[in-house]
Amino acid sequence: MKRPDGLCDLVIVVRDLQDSIRFYRDLLGLEPEAPPGDQWAWFYSGAVGTSPRFALTTATLLFEEHSSLPEGARFGPSHYAFKAHREDLPTIVQRMEQAGVTVHGPQRLDWMLAEAHYMHDPDDNLVELWTPD
Repeated sequence: MKRPDGLCDLVIVVRDLQDSIRFYRDLLGLEPEAPPGDQWAWFYSGAVGTSPRFALTTATLLFEEHSSLPEGARFGPSHYAFKAHREDLPTIVQRMEQAGVTVHGPQRLDWMLAEAHYMHDPDDNLVELWTPD
């Protein structure tokens, strides 16, 4: 069966680019791909120089005018997970909590043989830190 080769990038629309940059860069620890612009910030979601990339934007996306949802409801809270090394979790969780971010977990995911922590970003997206056994 023909299928895509994998995820290239994930772009989320945010209300305040600088708030979201601080969350993803300073608290979560994502490495910027380049300096942020006025409406876009690109990060590596894993190892530097590899895909998939992760982007934040306040800009209009291509084909946004064809959305089936009403104006202002085109994008909503999403859920996505970043793989994390178990030994890094205490540091990341502590950094989040010191910044006032509520972190839920750890949650045992027996069906995935993993553990996860969850938090909301400044746009109420549910961000997961997923770590396999």
